[in-house]
Amino acid sequence: MAENEIYRASTYAPVNIAVIKYWGKRDSKLNLPSNASLSVTLSQDDLRTHTTASCSKEVPEDSLTLNNASQDISGARTQACLRELRALRQEMEDKDPSLPKLAAMKLKIVSENNFPTAAGLASSAAGFAALVRAIANLYQLSVSPTDLSRIARQGSGSACRSVLGGYVAWQKGEKPDGSDSVAYEVSPASHWPDMRAIILVASAEKKDVSSTAGMQQTVASSALFQHRADEVVPKRMKAMEKAIHNRDFESFAVLTMKDSNNFHACCLDTQPPIFYMNDTSKAAIRMCEAINSTQPDEKPICAYTFDAGPNAVVYYLAEHEDLVAGTFKAIVGDKTGWEGNRGQNIKVRSETLEGTQAAADLLKSGVSRVILTSVGDGPRKTEEHLC
Repeated sequence: MAENEIYRASTYAPVNIAVIKYWGKRDSKLNLPSNASLSVTLSQDDLRTHTTASCSKEVPEDSLTLNNASQDISGARTQACLRELRALRQEMEDKDPSLPKLAAMKLKIVSENNFPTAAGLASSAAGFAALVRAIANLYQLSVSPTDLSRIARQGSGSACRSVLGGYVAWQKGEKPDGSDSVAYEVSPASHWPDMRAIILVASAEKKDVSSTAGMQQTVASSALFQHRADEVVPKRMKAMEKAIHNRDFESFAVLTMKDSNNFHACCLDTQPPIFYMNDTSKAAIRMCEAINSTQPDEKPICAYTFDAGPNAVVYYLAEHEDLVAGTFKAIVGDKTGWEGNRGQNIKVRSETLEGTQAAADLLKSGVSRVILTSVGDGPRKTEEHLC
């Protein structure tokens, strides 16, 4: 082995947006959730974290750079991920002494997001999924996505879902050590490939209340929270898995919107109340309701959902692209995000929906950009290195 040889591996990892929300922890140290959750993995062609992990004898200390800014890598969550990955590599080296001694080397990790960080767009999910996948590739670990999800979960809870593609569930688990709190594939992207989403970015600024702090406040003070965790979510998880297996968008939409509303109701029930949504968010809800009201029997063709931030994620099927995305294009067509072939091909919906002028005005002033995306696959290995 050359004395100064550099070892590296790179990966892309996707954002996921939950339709049954994760909120609250039964164990903060191990990042164990109070309830199960389920998400849609979004296409990495549109939203992704690109991470390179490298090591050599010349690297003096572990380091992490995100979007050209140095990050603190000493936190317990990041260290838990590094510790477990290094332990797995050490086991390999102990069994095969001829392997390079990578476990003892310091790591240089460089990441880039192609979307706003810490603005409610699941940046930590993609970030930690990319981090653990890149290091696992660097160490040439033979770990399943399920095993990797357990490690990623310790860095960021929702990161365990970004280790897989398509429609992904994260089970709460019952064991105190968290070994059964892992993600699993409900259905691959190929099972329901025509799922689409438009993200209305209402704010690219860092959140006032982080997800971690918000969860702690909700668990400590919300009377609604325990009912959600014990009664509401378990029933919705079963119903959502069934809807996905059956490609039943009507059920998917109703469950998605109800769960988003319930999650934010718990935030409002927190003391002091947490306001992740703003007037622009509410305008997006009003527009979705108006779109759905135009359908026979008001059968929903789009579904809004909001994570811990003001950005609206609106799911719909490809066959309704002009009806749904075309409505928003008529309002915010001057914003960034429509430039590609898909955006250019979306027809502006000329019909003015009754009673939506105030909502349209709020969207025009409050949306800074749009992101058109769809259901996508899990992490991808790449030879494009950042360091």
